[in-house]
Parts: sequence; C-alpha cells; structure tokens
Amino acid sequence: MNTLFDKIWDAHVITRVEDGPTQLYIDRLYCHEVTSPQAFAGLRARGIKCLRPEKIYCMPDHNTPTHDQDKPIEDPISRTQVETLARNAADFGLTHYGMMNPRNGIIHVVGPERGLTLPGMTIVCGDSHTSTHGAVGAVAFGIGTSEVEMVLASQCILQTRPKTMRITVDGQLGKGVTAKDLALYLMSQMTTSGATGYFVEYAGEAVRSLSMEGRLTLCNLSIEMGARGGMVAPDETTFAYIKGRENAPKGEDWEKAVAYWRTLKSDEDAVFDKEVRFDAADIEPMITYGTNPGMGMGITQNIPSSGGLNEGARISYLKSLEYMGFKEGEPLLGKPVDYVFLGSCTNGRIEDFRAFASIVKGHKKAGHIIAWLVPGSWMVDAQIREEGLDKILEEAGFQLRQPGCSACLAMNDDKIPAGKYAVSTSNRNFEGRQGPGARTLLASPLVAAAAAITGKITDPRTLF
Repeated sequence: MNTLFDKIWDAHVITRVEDGPTQLYIDRLYCHEVTSPQAFAGLRARGIKCLRPEKIYCMPDHNTPTHDQDKPIEDPISRTQVETLARNAADFGLTHYGMMNPRNGIIHVVGPERGLTLPGMTIVCGDSHTSTHGAVGAVAFGIGTSEVEMVLASQCILQTRPKTMRITVDGQLGKGVTAKDLALYLMSQMTTSGATGYFVEYAGEAVRSLSMEGRLTLCNLSIEMGARGGMVAPDETTFAYIKGRENAPKGEDWEKAVAYWRTLKSDEDAVFDKEVRFDAADIEPMITYGTNPGMGMGITQNIPSSGGLNEGARISYLKSLEYMGFKEGEPLLGKPVDYVFLGSCTNGRIEDFRAFASIVKGHKKAGHIIAWLVPGSWMVDAQIREEGLDKILEEAGFQLRQPGCSACLAMNDDKIPAGKYAVSTSNRNFEGRQGPGARTLLASPLVAAAAAITGKITDPRTLF
C-alpha cells in the first residue's frame, strides 16, 4: 500500500523524532554559489569537515555571465560568489565544475545529463527548483542554507514528512502542447498554493508519454504550485535516458540497478493523501498574463475577469494586471513583445532547442526582438552544434549564448529593462524577477519561438 514517495523516503530514514522531524539520509547534495557560502563558513567556525565529500557536487550557475566566460566576471558581487564557491570546494575536497569546464552548466540540468541524478535517490540543493530531479524517480527538494550546512557536515537532514498527492493527467497532449504547457495549465487550475505541504507524483497517459526532458520540466515547476517536490515513477523512458551516461552504473551494476529501479512505483492499492485528475484534451499552448506562475491561460483565451473574487483578492489581481499593463477580458494574441528568452533549468535542454529551431527554421527573427538563447549546460551546447541546430538558428538571425541561469533571474548581466515585455521559458514571472520593472510572460519554447519571429504573442500552431 506504499506510494513511490513512501518507498524512497522510508529507505532513507535514519531515526524518527517522536512528534518531530525525521532524520533523513541524503544521497546527493548539489551546491551552487548563492546559497552555500554561509554553510561552508559554519563548518569552518566549528572546525568540521564534510562527512562524505564524494556525494557532493558544486558548480556556479546563477551569477555566471553568458558571454566571455573565459574572462574575469565584471560584476564584483557575482565574481566574489563564484570565486568563493571554487575556494570552498577546494578547501573541503569537493568536486567542482567551474566556468568553462565542459561539465559546467545549470546544476539542475547537469545532474541528470551526467548521470549524477538517479532513481531512488534522495537529492537536495539550496535551490527551490531541486524538484526537477524527481523526474527520474527520486525524492528531490530544495533546502535552506542552514540545512545545506547540516548535509555538508552529516550527509543527513532533519525534515518533516510531507503529505502525498497524485496528479493524474489522462489522454494525450495535443499538437503544439508541451510539458511546459501542461505544467502551466496545472498551476492555473491548482493555483500557486494548491499543492502546499505535499510531495506530488505525476501519473497518467500524458505524463508517461513525455520524454525525459519533458518530465524534468514538469517536475521543475512543482514548487510553483507550492509542492515540496514532484516525481515521476521510473520506466523504460527513464532507463534509456540514463544508460551510458558518465556517472550511471555500468555492466552488472547497471542490471542490478535497473532491477531495483523497476520496483520504484506506487503499489496498485497505494493511498495518497490527495488525488487530482485532469484531461490532456483541455490543454492548449499556455501563456501567463500576471505576476505569479498560476496566472496563466490558453493562448487563444482572454484574460479572466476579477468578478467573483473577494475584495482583497480582487485588489491584488488588478494590481498584478496594472503592473503588466493588461486589462481584464482582453486577448494576448497579437500583443507586441520586446525580448525572448530560451533557457533556464526549466527549458534549457536539447529538446527545448530542437523545438525552438523547428519553429524558426526558414523564418527570420523580428527586427526589434532581442533574443537570448542560453543552453542549460556545455553538454547541451555541444548537442546543439552536433545536430546542426546552431546553423538553423544563425540563418534565422539568432545567436547562442554561453551556459548559465541567464535571464531567469536578475543575478547576472542578462536583465530585462523596466517596462519591456519578455516571453520567457523560465519558471517565475514575479515583479522584478527578470530585472526591476520587467514584465514577464511565461511560455513554452514553441510559443517563445513564435514570438521571436513574429515580434508579438502568436499561437505556434499557426506556424506548423
């Protein structure tokens, strides 16, 4: 009667505190430059080393520029953070993939593609989008800096056991509807707090049909519904993706691992604390119109009315629309935009660049559009070039940038100017997220590509 979450969680319990948290063993800790400095400082202050340094991988991504990475970082704060991570990794004997290292990239892209993220693991990082790694069938979640220190020192963490939820999506996604659209649709229905306190397992035909990249995108956005994390049970798609990757098991170890991984699924009679179902036929390409990821709608629809909201919610809703320069009841189709961003830990994988290239092939970038196309890692960059996607993009007037978090968040040079509209494949559209005063419309790589060549919000299905 156990869920997939129960099986992995229970296998990692060290001790349980009565009426308190669980001491949970952690298989993999990822560290980036923003949330780790104080954790390492805490170890130094106590004279403690890392208990299991081989389980810890470090790489900068938030502050890295996406151009001239072979030169010193100009911004002093970003430079200090990146250099501090390198020094901490060296001092504590940890694996570190620095800028220009062929294994560098966004930490949530590098983990799965290097076979460091495997089914059945417990995985943590001082970053909310750690939920991404649940796509392979792992229990993965973001933690705070004090908890990073706890894991560095003990390879364990104190956690309250979350509740479980299963979201089943029946049927097949329609043409032009991607994992990003599925995630934005779920958020629009569940709201940004609808899964608070839960660990979500995604199931159903639509989820099973997703590629590994699609599942990574879906689980990445679990946190935006308030969930502690998201996961998909491993299957043949998972095994095919992992096999042969750098840190994946090999030979007999591979056969043993797969035999175990096949047991990682919710039992037929498993009981979840909450069950929710949706129909894939109800989903079209999505776009957000407000200032949280739950404020999304089908691209052919009109912005919802505030009617029916209580007074407080109505004021907040109208304030969000005012920030965006939109009005209730109006369509977004045809609205001009200024920037397009393809990348982030949500949509910076090879499949995302294939999708973008499929739309822009044979077209030209709109003259006024500034487009930032940022691979999620150097491996993705290499795949783009191997497949000739870079040539398609160049012929259409686009240039690739170097790997990093880029315009997902205003921690590096890639900031959207105040008042400008950006169609972004990233994960958050909060006020100022992409730069002070920036206006962000979250969408899939297909919708982003359609905007890049038309200069306005366009249904990508009209370009197939």
